[in-house]
Amino acid sequence: MVEGILPIWKEKGMTSFACVSRVRRLLGIKKVGHAGTLDPEVEGVLPIAVGAGTKVLEYMLEADKTYTGEITLGYSTSTEDATGEIIEKKLVSKNIQAEKIDKVLTEFTGMIEQVPPMFSAVKIKGKRLYEYAFEGIEIERPARRVQIYEMKRTSELIYDEKSEGLRFSFEVSCSKGTYIRTLAVDIGKKLGYPAHMSELTRIRSGDIRSEQTSTLAEVEAAVADGTIEKLLLPIDYGLSHFTKVTIDDNLWNRVKNGAILDQDDIEIEDYPVLFIYSGVIVALYDRHPNKIGKLKPKKVFRIEM
Repeated sequence: MVEGILPIWKEKGMTSFACVSRVRRLLGIKKVGHAGTLDPEVEGVLPIAVGAGTKVLEYMLEADKTYTGEITLGYSTSTEDATGEIIEKKLVSKNIQAEKIDKVLTEFTGMIEQVPPMFSAVKIKGKRLYEYAFEGIEIERPARRVQIYEMKRTSELIYDEKSEGLRFSFEVSCSKGTYIRTLAVDIGKKLGYPAHMSELTRIRSGDIRSEQTSTLAEVEAAVADGTIEKLLLPIDYGLSHFTKVTIDDNLWNRVKNGAILDQDDIEIEDYPVLFIYSGVIVALYDRHPNKIGKLKPKKVFRIEM
């Protein structure tokens, strides 16, 4: 039985769902899912859970991400990326200083608020925002808080004489749910120009990096020659961002039965916490929602060793 985390390099022009469907057909397995949607025109790391790996899918969605991309100043679009129609233009000064842009990028690090773009999959009143957008309806969207850990410019400023715009490359590490398109637009506003995200690539999702990924063509070849197991990462990769604590025989006997524990038994500050017994991840525990000082199992992965 094939199971684990299959780190895919999603190519441009494909939806994330199409990648999942292709993997499902290639492996002949129904239980397949992805950990975080990438827009069709965005390429990069797309972790796909296979078989028992789907047990950790909900936790993989919580992982931080790193992207590289490009911001273009001078015009904004209806979709906040290069695929939309131009909705506003403004000539960019050739005298704009790189230092000014770097300062603004620094100002966007930390906890920030974002309003989800209309062309997104956020649901409001039972309907996806992009469905409203396709109907030409713009509705009020509640702001959400996201964390930007680091954002930096990674190229020189490039002035485009034809479009009278300016573009530069960047790299950003951020929390789940961050809209890089919206980040690009907000950075432009701070600089005094309409802007959009002109390119984007995801190079990291949790602990999975671009160099660990395989293309769908490589997956197909591995299935054909019987080496697909070599492309799979262990299920533990989907839990790598949690605090880990090794437990003894006594605690293991309680954990495998889903017992409620005292926080004093663990003595850590960061929750949820992964319990490891005999070198294997066995359960995920978190603070009890109703009982102060207690820990409750979120998921028990193994009851036998």
